[in-house]
Amino acid sequence: MDARAARRRRARWPRVLLGIGLTLVVLAGLAVFGLHALTDRYDRSVAREELLDPGARTARPNLSGPLNYLLIGTDKRPNDTPSEQRADTILVVHVPAGLREAYLVSIPRDLLVAIPAGHGYGGGQDKINAAYEHGGGGRSGAQLLSATLTRMTGIRFDGAALIDFSGIRKVVDLLGGVRMCVDREVRSIHTNRVFSPGCRQMNGAEALDYVRQRYDLPGGDYDRQRHQQQLLRALLDRAGESNLRNNPVKLDQVIRAVGESLTVDTNGAPLDDLVFALRGLPSNALQGIQVPSYPQVIDEVSYVVLDNGGNGLFQAVSGARMPDWARGNPRWVVRL
Repeated sequence: MDARAARRRRARWPRVLLGIGLTLVVLAGLAVFGLHALTDRYDRSVAREELLDPGARTARPNLSGPLNYLLIGTDKRPNDTPSEQRADTILVVHVPAGLREAYLVSIPRDLLVAIPAGHGYGGGQDKINAAYEHGGGGRSGAQLLSATLTRMTGIRFDGAALIDFSGIRKVVDLLGGVRMCVDREVRSIHTNRVFSPGCRQMNGAEALDYVRQRYDLPGGDYDRQRHQQQLLRALLDRAGESNLRNNPVKLDQVIRAVGESLTVDTNGAPLDDLVFALRGLPSNALQGIQVPSYPQVIDEVSYVVLDNGGNGLFQAVSGARMPDWARGNPRWVVRL
């Protein structure tokens, strides 16, 4: 396949990511092809919860934009209780008016923040991913995390999604794996697996293990964020190659895998309306954004702290000025 043909194939898929998260890549793409029945079936398969704190949500979203969504990824272990779970991935997705481009803002998991009191927690300073745990995980944990983000950034959200990464593992495996490129050797602190430099096909467990690593990497959590963005692009590419719409058995398996691992809060907007509203995003629409920040050790604990309050990033998101901010801050922009 030549490069032009590959780009045309990939172009179908980046349009559909936003508002729900990584596991919607395949299914929203199918909606673009007009498979309304499958979209409706998926809509009925996902769990619905009020994931946003009342003070962190907007009025019913205007699907012509601008839109802001909160995506929370968790990695539940078999013996974990909800209160023992921390948010492994936190993304703020910003879609400017017109829905022709989108920004994925990766919130550093170790970012030092003031977590407000609520849901049985008395409030205090901690890493931002602890807000989900302090809130008790699940619905209440997501609400405390959203309240923390709104307090810190001033951003209110049009919806949210809570994603169990076990579902992503299943989707990757159902797609036959994804091609990932490792830029330097890293040993997993979770499985002791060694990832050697080079490109290779990874199954779901391997891919998720790799993108969770941050220790012994020169950029630490920033490298972890970049690898998660790499997995996103690999999923997009693999979904475009697999031609699921012509394989109803495999498609049904993917739908069920996604539905079992996803909880959404669309803030009153029908899920299929949201998916179709985003179908026109062009192939080069997605940009990854890292929050201006730097690591700092405080009382022998490693944190990430904002650089100059985030250097105007959050004000640009809430004020719908992200294109200008991205042009003025290329250091923190990652093209997907």
